[in-house]
Amino acid sequence: MNKNHYVAIMAGGIGSRFWPMSRTDYPKQFLDILNTGKTLIQATFDRFAGFMAPENIYVVTAESYRDIVIHQLPLLNPANILCEPSRKNTAPCIAYISYKLQQLNPNANLICAPADHLITDEVAFIKICQEALHFTSHIRALITLGIKPVNPNTGYGYIQYEPYAVGDNVYKVKTFTEKPDKELAKTFVASGDFLWNAGIFVWEVKNIVKAFEKLLPEIHDVFDTEKKLFNTVDETAAIERIYPQCVNISIDYGIMEKADNVYVIPSSFGWSDLGTWASAYDTIDKDYLENAVAGDNVVIIDATKNMIHADNKKLVVLQGLEDFVIVDTKDVLLICKKDKEQEIKQYVAEIKRNKGDKYL
Repeated sequence: MNKNHYVAIMAGGIGSRFWPMSRTDYPKQFLDILNTGKTLIQATFDRFAGFMAPENIYVVTAESYRDIVIHQLPLLNPANILCEPSRKNTAPCIAYISYKLQQLNPNANLICAPADHLITDEVAFIKICQEALHFTSHIRALITLGIKPVNPNTGYGYIQYEPYAVGDNVYKVKTFTEKPDKELAKTFVASGDFLWNAGIFVWEVKNIVKAFEKLLPEIHDVFDTEKKLFNTVDETAAIERIYPQCVNISIDYGIMEKADNVYVIPSSFGWSDLGTWASAYDTIDKDYLENAVAGDNVVIIDATKNMIHADNKKLVVLQGLEDFVIVDTKDVLLICKKDKEQEIKQYVAEIKRNKGDKYL
């Protein structure tokens, strides 16, 4: 294992589209959404621990989730849990780990990955990661992993890339497009030169720091001023000063869409961002009526194409529904048409207005 290779697992989100399983105090990255026996962050950690030294794996999360991370990842050094004092999107999150590692190891080569993605072909994933680390150790490159699309999904961002490889399966990025409408997504997929944006990044720390300096100088300046305090007892106090001064911005919008040295590796490793119950439905094995069931105590009678998640302690009997999401928790039952599940965030807002925070 290369001592210069590091991973930052980004685990600070609240996963509101997976409500009512995902709650503010216990969001989806800490849940076993698919009933696999592992939570999403546990699966992510184990995947990286297969080829990365555990002491080089970091988790960036919210202070309120620190104890959950310690409990779920016993092999992770608690000192490697970086706690953000507030949610400011992915750019400050990535700046934190990058400026910290720059002080620790100027030759650090870093993978940044979300904690809550599903990857089913781990052998292919590890191979792609190692190819990316090799490329970024030789070229001043910011790499993003792009997924070969299998359908015109409108829930993902798209990456267009140049037709000629600059390295072994590495291509220069032409354009980024945020979530397109259906017709545009169909055009992208048909063209053959677009990929889904997986939100997994690889770069040498010195090169992402240079990108912050050039493209997000307001974030660079506050981190650069305090950087000598990283990896000391004063780090937490420094971060408490830094975060209120950071803009709320994604790494995609702040840097990747603007930098001139962005590359992509077209990839196929059974990826899903597990952003919604519909994406979970696409992932879980179906019964003969095309129901996806996460739970061992569900009885289905004359119902088809439903996504059902239920606790094993309760018997759930389902009859007559088609194309629904049914999620049963100890205090909330959600029954929602599958094609309306993008509106779950709106339902949560309505519940907050009418019921307060009790069910959030």
